[in-house]
Amino acid sequence: MLIPGKTATACTVVSNNNTAKAVGSGQLDVFATPMMVALMEQAACECLADALDAEQTSVGSAINVEHVAASPIGAKITATAVIEHVDGRKIELSVCASDGFGEIGRGKHTRIVIDSRWFMSKLAETKGQ
Repeated sequence: MLIPGKTATACTVVSNNNTAKAVGSGQLDVFATPMMVALMEQAACECLADALDAEQTSVGSAINVEHVAASPIGAKITATAVIEHVDGRKIELSVCASDGFGEIGRGKHTRIVIDSRWFMSKLAETKGQ
């Protein structure tokens, strides 16, 4: 069920592939902000996944996060998503990320539950695919 308080996590390890230098969001070998955001979204997807019908999925519609601390190569990063509010198909979540040293990021994320086939059909109509 999509109920406030439900949580899920996603984890990764900082490597040469997910640093700011590697993804072009900076020049340092530290965990990249875009990769932190992606991990937060992964946690949010996991939080919703078991409550959706087989033909449903969710899409991100808004995210507002702060990246408050750097993480070096080798650090284990854990992102957590918590459902805050459910309004029909709109799900609002709080998200945070931490490494072995403490919190590295936090924010809010909104996802919308959609019918996958309808969504892809409308995309094809509007984008000519």
